[in-house]
Amino acid sequence: MPDQFLKDLLSTPGTSGGEQQIQQVVRSFAQQFAADVTTDVHGNVSATVNPAGQKTILLDAHCDQIGLIVRHIDSLGFIRVNPVGGWDLQILLGQRMLVHTASGPIPGVIARKPIHLLDPDERKTVPKMKELWIDIGSASEAETRTLVRVGDLVTPEPCLRELRNGRISGVAMDDRAGLWVIMNALKQVAAAQPTVRVVAVSAVQEEIGLRGATTSAHRVAPDIAIAVDVTHATDCPGIDQNEFGRIEIGKGPVIVRGPNANPRVVELLLSQADAQSIPVQINALGYPASNDGAAIQVAGDGCATGLVTIPNRYMHSPVELVAESDLRHAADLIAAFCLAVSPEMSFIP
Repeated sequence: MPDQFLKDLLSTPGTSGGEQQIQQVVRSFAQQFAADVTTDVHGNVSATVNPAGQKTILLDAHCDQIGLIVRHIDSLGFIRVNPVGGWDLQILLGQRMLVHTASGPIPGVIARKPIHLLDPDERKTVPKMKELWIDIGSASEAETRTLVRVGDLVTPEPCLRELRNGRISGVAMDDRAGLWVIMNALKQVAAAQPTVRVVAVSAVQEEIGLRGATTSAHRVAPDIAIAVDVTHATDCPGIDQNEFGRIEIGKGPVIVRGPNANPRVVELLLSQADAQSIPVQINALGYPASNDGAAIQVAGDGCATGLVTIPNRYMHSPVELVAESDLRHAADLIAAFCLAVSPEMSFIP
């Protein structure tokens, strides 16, 4: 069953550029055990354990989710939007949405004309973003403009469902699942008195170019980093495991091997998984990951970076699905890794 912190993470919206609410959830949790919790000018929240440690480990996960931004209010009072992050437009049709205004969230729905009114060619065509609209029930353009401003952000309505076999589904598992992992790993580390400095960062604006990780890695200046994000589970119909590998829900977090991962970090993760009897899976990636690890690895003079990812079905949709056990095992693995690092340990390949 999801704990209260995970429930709060999954029920609080925060798309790129509008992460303030979700970051307050993170701060409230981290202040219970971290020696220091700060927010930088970019909006990244950093929680530090053992600030005087001579070697620094950065734990990173991003707090933002994909969403939309209000671009125009038309003459009928409907809201026209642009994407924030990568959407499959077919997924958006028929969704319940929240428009985040200065006076609070306003419910709406996103749709297009009914199937009965679509001509045969339209039925076969994926609509363009400019052909969709959000309806908040407004009766006029003037009414909508009293409530909504151009530049307001929009997200799907949060929904958390508990499914069979410890699976949970909802909006923004990418990357609230990873955020839960790093903060719970840091909580374990804080209770065990590490020999190194450990900083967990809830990074902003990953979905629009790894921007928060870029600035936070520069500020923290880590020697070692573990980036935690979701990865594509391939144990569902339509995905070719010959091409994407075998990644299964509930079989443990995924340790990534390849040029984006320092080999000594990988081996320490694997040895700690073995020592602690933590189930893990291996994925190979022959190019920089499309997550914060790619930015962190090349920050400053370079950083010994590892990638731990959570199997996720239906990524970038309002029904993303993960296994709670994978989150718990990932937190345990990362805590064990941090506690195994000593100031004199070298990660030079």
